[in-house]
Amino acid sequence: MDRKLIFLDIDGTLIASMAPPSGLARKAVQGARAKGHGVFLCTGRNMPIIGEDILELGFDGIISSAGAHVEVGGQVLYDSLLPEETVQECLAVFHANGIFCRIEDDKGIYTDPQMEALLKEARADPANSELIRMQREIEAGILIRPYDQYPGGGAYKLCFTSTSLEAVERAKSSLEDRFEFVVHPYGDSMACFNGEIIPRGIDKGSAIRLVCRHLGMEPGDAVAFGDSMNDSEMIRCAGTGIAMGNACRELKDMADIVCGSVEEDGLYYEFEKLGFV
Repeated sequence: MDRKLIFLDIDGTLIASMAPPSGLARKAVQGARAKGHGVFLCTGRNMPIIGEDILELGFDGIISSAGAHVEVGGQVLYDSLLPEETVQECLAVFHANGIFCRIEDDKGIYTDPQMEALLKEARADPANSELIRMQREIEAGILIRPYDQYPGGGAYKLCFTSTSLEAVERAKSSLEDRFEFVVHPYGDSMACFNGEIIPRGIDKGSAIRLVCRHLGMEPGDAVAFGDSMNDSEMIRCAGTGIAMGNACRELKDMADIVCGSVEEDGLYYEFEKLGFV
């Protein structure tokens, strides 16, 4: 088989709900690399919260912060923080509309205290791995600092939580010229709507293209696995886009393949079908 570059989202794809990687997930990553394929993380997480239990599986590179940071073999190819002026402008828009924020930089995560309270009360849709992950982070005691400890200096990404979709739409009208708004599945919930803003032109798809160029390969040689709409650009960009069985319906509709769910070790069994292990 020709060499492939395989890109894996973390939450809802490689692992379930902040659980450690399963034995079959480990076997998938290490087996594919042993066969000469490149395997990369491609996650919305910022680098400080990618756990050692994930990193120790061994990867050829990491795309983090939804494409704002890219490294291959330890070499940083791209690193783009939003300027502090832009961060403050976005925060002002969100706060003016009663929306709570989470700031992610190269040192950690900072949130409005109201956001944590809302997350604790929210009933997550099963397809919303991002909301489930944030809830599990709180339960696990992962260090998330209050907003007033944010040091400034720019951020990779801003996430938001709101009690009103109308408020999100108002914020979107002010910022959509520069940012893509991703609202994650909310099912029957009318109390908590969460999402993130991604700078236009900086996303998981653009990061995959950069990695491919660096390695002298084409996006058609890429295989991408994901589960939520912040994975949409990587699914569109890759030669083969694969949605997990637990993915939101919109991602499944645009994927080339829908595999088993993360709880069923769908990643490993799809690797097996494709001859990666």
